[in-house]
Amino acid sequence: MSSWNCRVADTQRELDDALRVRWEVFGVEMRMLGDKKPQAPREANCFDTLPTTAHVVVYSDQEAVATARLLLPNAEVASSAGSLMGLDIERKLDLSELAAPGRVFAETTRYCARQKWRKRSVLHLQACLYRESLRRGVTHWIAAANMETDSAEEASLIYRAAARRGWVSERFRVRTLEFPTPPYPPVAMRLGPTQLERARQGELDDLKMPPVLSLFADKMGARFIGPPHYDTAFHRFTVPLVAALDEIPQGTLRLFDTLDADAA
Repeated sequence: MSSWNCRVADTQRELDDALRVRWEVFGVEMRMLGDKKPQAPREANCFDTLPTTAHVVVYSDQEAVATARLLLPNAEVASSAGSLMGLDIERKLDLSELAAPGRVFAETTRYCARQKWRKRSVLHLQACLYRESLRRGVTHWIAAANMETDSAEEASLIYRAAARRGWVSERFRVRTLEFPTPPYPPVAMRLGPTQLERARQGELDDLKMPPVLSLFADKMGARFIGPPHYDTAFHRFTVPLVAALDEIPQGTLRLFDTLDADAA
């Protein structure tokens, strides 16, 4: 039986584990990063080594199987980029309407788990992100969640289905700053022909949602705060969302407590 644990990376090896898992998931399993393989099989960018960045890594026994990155506001980035908080997501979104006294936003990004361990590792990853966020005084998460399609039509239909489920926020809203053009015709569609045609006819209640969207909306109480946006780095549509940590459903918090008890 495997032993599970989650760590906030504080060594070079643990950071390298996070970057390696990211490449294996985004670059190899999901083929989101194009055909060019880096010399070292890692997915990395300039936010990874900032003092305001935390990398959460889930291990099954001693094998790194899942990771996520927590970006806290960074004054150096804000000054250099001319942004409000110094978060990566501000390249494409204006967050000025979110700012308010007492709110501390952190961006959850590079959220991924290797396929073999995906179902079991996700809860560990969310619990560790939650605990680390509380420790750092974070009140809200913001993220651009993967919609698993590069089709503008599919992204729009998924967003409409989310609105029907009550997943679109009435409290928070952001303004899109850039409008990249997705590929046409799309090459990474999520829906089959029958599903797509039913969705076009307005049959959205049974539309199967991308797992990350369901996870954040159902389990974490997150709500979408803007329309779909095409991400040119990962070649997929994303949708921006916010989750208030003090509004995470009690059932999810009890699951987190169960993991803590098992670890003890």
